[in-house]
Amino acid sequence: MSEPVLVDGTSLSLEDVERVARGSARVRLAPEARQRMEASRAVVERALEEGRAVYGVTTGFGRLSDTAIDAEDIRGLQRNLLFSHAAGVGDPLAADVVRAMALLRANTLAGGRCGVRPVVCERLLEILDAGIHPRVPAQGSVGASGDLAPLAHLALLLIGEGEVWRKGPDGSAGWVPAAAVLADHGIEPIRLEAKEGLSLVNGTQLMTAVGALTLLDAERLVEAAEVSGALSLEAMRGTRSALREEIHTARPHPGQVESAARLRSLLGETSEIGDSHKDCGRVQDPYSIRCMPQVH
Repeated sequence: MSEPVLVDGTSLSLEDVERVARGSARVRLAPEARQRMEASRAVVERALEEGRAVYGVTTGFGRLSDTAIDAEDIRGLQRNLLFSHAAGVGDPLAADVVRAMALLRANTLAGGRCGVRPVVCERLLEILDAGIHPRVPAQGSVGASGDLAPLAHLALLLIGEGEVWRKGPDGSAGWVPAAAVLADHGIEPIRLEAKEGLSLVNGTQLMTAVGALTLLDAERLVEAAEVSGALSLEAMRGTRSALREEIHTARPHPGQVESAARLRSLLGETSEIGDSHKDCGRVQDPYSIRCMPQVH
């Protein structure tokens, strides 16, 4: 089994995201991240003890930011925030996007600046390890202001609400109540404390998840295009002259320079196929062959 991805809030890579989102990599909260989270949680607890007005902690949200929340209503406020924002529409997001969202949100919490208890982050990671993903409608983000609705649907799972995908022993599959699936895995829903609902929905982890996975796919697509392009050049008895380094550094566009270098590496300096057309009389190759670096 591969080494688990260590979530510390600072070092998560694109490859780590894919290992968890699309693979079977396990996840763990780094000890130093736990310490940072405990320290930031202590700041929230002091504000509660002192009765200070802190947005979203001891006050309402948005237009209700001037409304003080009684101590006995603080937990309910966080829970209600998730329900009020879980209003997305459209088809469910793909499982890999939802898993990437969960990992990225856990990584943000692990940075120790959100004021949540370590258990919130750990429960997200535990759910990932169990292979559970909730139903998150694709539409509902408010862009740079946050993926509020998608993250609220994700966060509902932590409190045992919403729906998750489950495959039955008979091969059937579908969306079922989250509480039942959590119980099957021995995972206890958590009770959100002050600030924790707000910290779970305020972020851009949906767009980051889609962007990260798409970028990885795009990189592989470029690599595949260069391999097939090199093979095509050889099959058509094309010339390597259009790939010469000085041609591409003259512009210079970094991606074009890199693509030309990779094509030269794939093709090598010479080949029997390439050499066979030296005296063929052809002036130049088609655009689709000689301009591969520019296109890629």
